[in-house]
Amino acid sequence: MVSSNNGSLLRTLLLVAANLLIPASIVVFALGFFPYKPFLPGLADFEPLDFGSPPDAPFDRLIFMVVDALRSDFVYSDLSGFEYVQSLIRDGSAMPFTANARSPTVTMPRIKSMTTGSIPSFVDLILNFDEADTSSTLASQDTWLAQIKAKEMGKLLMYGDDTWLKLFPNTFDREDGTSSFFVADFTEVDNNVTRNVAPELENNDWGLMVLHYLGLDHIGHKAGPKSSNMVPKQREMDSIVQTLFKAIESKPHLGSTLLVLCGDHGMNDAGNHGASSPGETSPALVFMSPKLKTISSKLPAPAQPKDEFDYYSMVEQSDLAPTIAALLGFPVSKNNLGAFIPDFLPFWHKTSDQIQILVRNARQILNIVTAAFGSELFDAQSGTDPCALEQTEINELACQWQRINTEAHVLAVGDKLDQKWLDDMSQWLRRAQDLMSSMASNYDMPKLFIGQGIAAIAAIVSATALVSLGAHWDGQVLPFALLTLSYGVMMYASSYVEEEQHFWYWASSIWLVIQGVLHIRRRNSLADIAWVFVALVALRLTRGWNQTGQKFAGSPDIVKSFIVMHPQLLWGILTLGYMIMSFRFLACLKSLPSMASTSIISVLLMSAYSFKLDFTSEDAPELVVGFARTLNDLFVGQSLLWRARTAFILLGVLFGYGIYRSFTGGRSGRLQSAYLFHHLYTIFGMTQSRATNIPLFFLSDILFHSLQATDLSVTGIAITAILLQYTTFFAFGGSNAISSVDLSSAYNGISGFNFFAVGFLTLVSNWAGPIFWTSAANVLLLRKYQEGQRNAFWQYITLQTLFVSVAVTLVMAACTSLRTHLFIWTVFSPKYLYCMAWSLGQHLLINVGFGGMLFWLGTLH
Repeated sequence: MVSSNNGSLLRTLLLVAANLLIPASIVVFALGFFPYKPFLPGLADFEPLDFGSPPDAPFDRLIFMVVDALRSDFVYSDLSGFEYVQSLIRDGSAMPFTANARSPTVTMPRIKSMTTGSIPSFVDLILNFDEADTSSTLASQDTWLAQIKAKEMGKLLMYGDDTWLKLFPNTFDREDGTSSFFVADFTEVDNNVTRNVAPELENNDWGLMVLHYLGLDHIGHKAGPKSSNMVPKQREMDSIVQTLFKAIESKPHLGSTLLVLCGDHGMNDAGNHGASSPGETSPALVFMSPKLKTISSKLPAPAQPKDEFDYYSMVEQSDLAPTIAALLGFPVSKNNLGAFIPDFLPFWHKTSDQIQILVRNARQILNIVTAAFGSELFDAQSGTDPCALEQTEINELACQWQRINTEAHVLAVGDKLDQKWLDDMSQWLRRAQDLMSSMASNYDMPKLFIGQGIAAIAAIVSATALVSLGAHWDGQVLPFALLTLSYGVMMYASSYVEEEQHFWYWASSIWLVIQGVLHIRRRNSLADIAWVFVALVALRLTRGWNQTGQKFAGSPDIVKSFIVMHPQLLWGILTLGYMIMSFRFLACLKSLPSMASTSIISVLLMSAYSFKLDFTSEDAPELVVGFARTLNDLFVGQSLLWRARTAFILLGVLFGYGIYRSFTGGRSGRLQSAYLFHHLYTIFGMTQSRATNIPLFFLSDILFHSLQATDLSVTGIAITAILLQYTTFFAFGGSNAISSVDLSSAYNGISGFNFFAVGFLTLVSNWAGPIFWTSAANVLLLRKYQEGQRNAFWQYITLQTLFVSVAVTLVMAACTSLRTHLFIWTVFSPKYLYCMAWSLGQHLLINVGFGGMLFWLGTLH
């Protein structure tokens, strides 16, 4: 007995240690992999040069109009709604470019890049989702907004996306911010911006007006770039540009105003962004002013792209910062890595002025380079000749700089800018830009290796715990090991990471076929054959429900090709599903008076159903037709907030009742409570999912009932849970791209931003399928426990921990060994972020925490 207790204590300690080591490894590795890049404080000044005083600026006022997710083809193609902008391009009053927006293609990092000219830290991707975050502020950093304010060019105005207010607190003199995360609205959110335009055009007291429109991005998230609302929204934005340009032409005080129209990022074929597909990284960039007629080439519009979304000239998005600085006459920001766009050089007729603009830009970047590598190589007085040294990237950059800098002083006394020198200077700027951009991820290698070491120890510890349980003799450990190692090895190929869903779809299918064949051999009854067939059909429908990944994002799937085309069928399925759930709830509440249980269940399901109906009518009104619209009209007047809160409160009440029954109901009461908890989560998960995804819960329920009919071992349950957790994650529309994060249900039941509430609701809405299978696995494990397998949960969670720790180790190893890979920031870094979410959120919080609590409640004595 003592030996048995000692063995149980050892297993517990090993398992606890492994699950503590997993988050420790993740944090240590993340600190080395995502270092928070410090920025130089203070504002830049014009340093004295041999070329004379800084050249005069052609503009004294700036209107910076950002249309969120304005992909290049939305402005430049023959299908564009920007007809007025295209007329300005043909007329020569507009100069068009395609800006290369580096990953991550989300708003906050892109605004940082445009205003500072720097390459933002990948940490900004996480901060972009935290509306309460203030650590990402640019208040103490050098930006062209700070330069405009310091130069006292006039008041600063901002109307639109409140990300600007978070980045630039106490900067704007007049402001009106709108939240970017309520993606269902694409009309009012833009009207709130436009209503301020006309009055401000009459005012003469401002030097900068920032307008950030969100509606086009919201349409993309909701229905994709081919939505019927997309071109009308483009025409609306085009009309605003026309209003602004006409005012610049006609109002004397706006005569020297530069109008910049740009997107912060683009969108992919599914309407999302965050990753690195060509559509996501190719926003439009247009400079507009009547003054541009004197220097522009009057390009044709609409135009044909050179390559997919590459229209006209391609520039870096960070090039905006030094270009705006020169055009408005203030120094380039200290942390800028952008290069002045040479197309604007003809604004200055003196060769010395043109050279000075480029040399000032180069010297500013040189300050960043020398801060990183030292100044000796770039100092002509040091006596070191970099051209005679080994041909490393930094030595070649220093050699080229000495030659360019010497030639600049010779050319400055001439009357014409030498094209070869201009090309060499542009090349030098790009090389320096690329060099310092690659250093934006200044990896802390010791921390990377320590993190991997800790994760490997966690894997060894969990494997030791598994051996102590005797589970290593289970015949199904071999497929578990094969699954785990296959998944880890797959992390070394970018294409497999991008299309990971196929691994899980096929692995799940093969596993269920094997289990089905084994079950039929054992039972050999017609009913069992039917259940296996139904389960495989349910899995096939689940796989085809939403098209995900990168290669086929936006391609036809069941939702797009069938459900959206037949919305009445969708609501018929949902109505039937909610009715079935009511009977299941009543079966779990037999110990309550029938009047009480019927009343509670009726109010709960009516609140949840009406909430989903009304939410969908706001989010996707084309889906609420026929009897669904009639039903929705019956609930007019009740707020979405309180419908969600009513459902959540009643779910909490019934969960409390389930806990009470677990303590007082005996063996049958505990099993009944386990089913009650599972049904309660199902309703909660349905509330947190899009209406078009709710049928996936019913398909998962079919799979669950099929699995209950089989005799899976504990190892078999663990393998099935892992497979179906990942399968349903991708089936619900998830992927390894940040663009697939669904924020539409992040505010259900809450009236404002709360970090923990929004974080929890976001986790549930994006991991709704995996959490379902955590709950379902608990029911299967409780059956094993009641059959006498007292270590069922410990064996299950040990296998889960072993899988997670090995997966974390191999993902870290892949990120480390491929840290110089072309796709490190676009594929492998997002994968590591998802690895963090799976490990900390799904595994520790859900599988260990939530699953452990459910199992404990089901085994009380």
